Amino acid sequence: MPPSPQRTSRPGVPTSRLPDSVPPPPGGGIQADEPPHVKARAGGPSGTPRTDGADDHGQGYSQIVDDLHSFLDAFEAFLRHLAGVELIPLFVGIAFHFLRLSARVRGWQNILRAAYPGIRVPYRTVFGSYWAGVAVNAIAPARGGDVVRLYIAKHRLEGTTYPTIMSTLVVETLFDFVLATALFLVAVQMGLLPGLGDLPSLPAFDWSFAVEHPAIAALLGSVLVAGLILFTTWASRHVVAFKEKVKLGFAILGDWRKFVTQVVSWQALSWVFRIVATGFFMNAFGIPVNVETVLAVVVVGGLATTMPFTPGGAGTQQAVIVFALSGWASSSAILSFSVGMQVATAALTVSVGFAAIAIMLGTVRWREHVRRDEELVRRKGLDGPEQPSANGEPAPAPSGRARRV
Repeated sequence: MPPSPQRTSRPGVPTSRLPDSVPPPPGGGIQADEPPHVKARAGGPSGTPRTDGADDHGQGYSQIVDDLHSFLDAFEAFLRHLAGVELIPLFVGIAFHFLRLSARVRGWQNILRAAYPGIRVPYRTVFGSYWAGVAVNAIAPARGGDVVRLYIAKHRLEGTTYPTIMSTLVVETLFDFVLATALFLVAVQMGLLPGLGDLPSLPAFDWSFAVEHPAIAALLGSVLVAGLILFTTWASRHVVAFKEKVKLGFAILGDWRKFVTQVVSWQALSWVFRIVATGFFMNAFGIPVNVETVLAVVVVGGLATTMPFTPGGAGTQQAVIVFALSGWASSSAILSFSVGMQVATAALTVSVGFAAIAIMLGTVRWREHVRRDEELVRRKGLDGPEQPSANGEPAPAPSGRARRV
């Protein structure tokens, strides 16, 4: 592999503001080497900047529209650079992305086994549930795939309950949260991410509303936290069965050695696969591969999917990656890489995930199954109390409730 070029120096330009190589576009969307019709879309009918009346539809709606416009601009840049993509590194990156998610499946399987030691938890069931959720998350905003993941796991694993499976998802994120926080702090220290003063200037940044209106964001956050505390307090006092079900999901934390060897080890391997996959994707699109650039892309990818108002964080990733990699490559090349990697990984997850949905549910119309189950929960309550079996473990749910679809 040829030596990576050095990053273009920008003397006198503080890292806390938007770099000169990525000027803020007038119409809210990343624009680099755009054709005339793209520039016209960013502004008014003839390409002139929009007036203040463009915000009449509301901040939240316009932000999502900006995200989608930014992604479409990046997709056009990707199409213009498609002929120069190296196919071998691209397919190797896709293979490592598959290994990354498959390693995470094994960790979640071990968490479920610890929660239900008396129930058989086959890998293929957990694999199908996990990939189905990832596939829906790739095309639906606000992590709607987690609902599909819970639904399939609950109905394919007899004797399980929604509260327990939900709590296993919390356990699954513990190591990720610690490692992602550490990487984020390193990236900030290295100046790879924009400062707070730059967030409103970045096009299509999902959290710009919170940055521009901190008081309102703090109020909404406080209300959400207060509501969560009140619900937890009420549930712990009045719904003993619910509390016990939630507690089951954290069972593996009672044995830290098992947690490290059976969960953390697989998740750490997943992060290694993620870093390797990112490196191959960058190489495929001609982006210099080194510690700084790979770290920037990995951190941005995690941030963009934390609060995905658009499917897979589309738009947000392109905006922040252009900032993070500015000086290493042209804005057009960075956009091409960002959207190309997102399209390649989404194509894999959607193909595998919806194949799993079709096999496990008998159809790809997962919304019908979820609505049907929600109606059942409203009529009869959340699973009802569990009766302990002779060995002290929760008894399997009646066959009429644990439908095998």
